[in-house]
Amino acid sequence: MERDDEYADPVDARLAARLAELRAERGWSLGELAERSGVSRSTLSRAERAETSPTAAVLNRLCAVYGRTMSRLLGEVEGEPAPLVRAPEQSVWEDRTGGFVRRSVSPPHAGLRGELVEGRLAAGADIAYDRPPVPGLEQHVWLLEGALEITAGDVRHALAAGDCLRMRVWGPTRFRCAGAGPARYVLAVVLP
Repeated sequence: MERDDEYADPVDARLAARLAELRAERGWSLGELAERSGVSRSTLSRAERAETSPTAAVLNRLCAVYGRTMSRLLGEVEGEPAPLVRAPEQSVWEDRTGGFVRRSVSPPHAGLRGELVEGRLAAGADIAYDRPPVPGLEQHVWLLEGALEITAGDVRHALAAGDCLRMRVWGPTRFRCAGAGPARYVLAVVLP
């Protein structure tokens, strides 16, 4: 989605700067990062300049290359971590193109292995990740509202409100809102 600098989201601006820092820390060119991540050089360049907000799939690919969960990356663009984060202060990131809203519920802390995330998918939203950000990542998905179809590898799981799925993620995953309305879920993520 195109951005007008006057209306740029401050989280997107900090995320862009952090993505550029991570690439610079490794001494990679945009071409090298494009090759490692499978994301086009132009998309990476625009994301690092905050000209566009990266989609969830693009962020997932970058997290995989940098060995971070999405929550950790997004937590790195926030201020000093606190032990308590009130609901209005929780970091919210939106993939407007994909119909996905992600709220980091847990107070961010790079030294901890677990985190809670609230996910919301619009009706018909379909988000595919080609790899986990960290191989062997443990995920618990508790569906609060709606209907959700989760595919891990070749196994498809249909979840109804109240259902909880636990999985270790080694390969591709897909989250699809399977109902007529939106789906809202809690995702517990545990690093291996």
